[in-house]
Amino acid sequence: MNIAIITGASSGIGMEFALQMDSYFVTIDEFWLIARNREHLEEVAKVLDHKARIIVMDITDEKKQDALEDLLIEKNAVVRVLVNAAGFGVMGPFSEQERMTAQDMVRLNCEALTALTHRMLPYMRKNSRILQMASSAAFLPQPDFAVYAATKAYVLSFSRALGEELREAGIYVTSVCPGPVDTPFFDIAEKTGTTLSIKKYTMVSPEKVVALALKDSYHKRSMSVCSLPIKCLRCLSKTVPHSFLLKGMGLLKKKGL
Repeated sequence: MNIAIITGASSGIGMEFALQMDSYFVTIDEFWLIARNREHLEEVAKVLDHKARIIVMDITDEKKQDALEDLLIEKNAVVRVLVNAAGFGVMGPFSEQERMTAQDMVRLNCEALTALTHRMLPYMRKNSRILQMASSAAFLPQPDFAVYAATKAYVLSFSRALGEELREAGIYVTSVCPGPVDTPFFDIAEKTGTTLSIKKYTMVSPEKVVALALKDSYHKRSMSVCSLPIKCLRCLSKTVPHSFLLKGMGLLKKKGL
């Protein structure tokens, strides 16, 4: 049985991946939708043409990861697509954040993503795809978003290296690096702080991010960067010293931009 696994599938970008992949991946037998909210997962499953298996789990829980792997074995499943879209971020000065919240960001954004990727690899075959949700925050350090940006820098570095390791096996990894996306992400992120106002002028729809990510994955590209401003940011981060860019960000914040 060929399956697609999508974490964070109950809302936002994860949900959008399920909706768009439903049209594209005709050879997939089942979508395995993973999140903690059963009700929201059921709402997503109702609108899919594909058969959807709802898996309610906290992906940071190792016992739940064990159960997921057991289910793969039981169903003799081949993972054709893995989308690691679960994640969250919290803004504000690191010193003012709850310690457990910061640690939870690392556990979910880095540790759980790494563990699931490692667990799924034995069940992948030639032409399987992995899409990892990174962020443009991975391109350079982000004051008042320090932990989140660091976790996404990890995802980007890990995924690009993994893609090279798996290339000969015909398994392709794409790191998805959007800027601000119009999803419920900021409802959580801005509870303890705010981002630069100028960033929100670069906000794009989840539909656009996912459509480009799927296209880039199809073309076996290692990165998917959506929108011209974010592509320019990536170029700046590669050519301009980060110390200079960080000072510029600090000036913009002082001016309320």
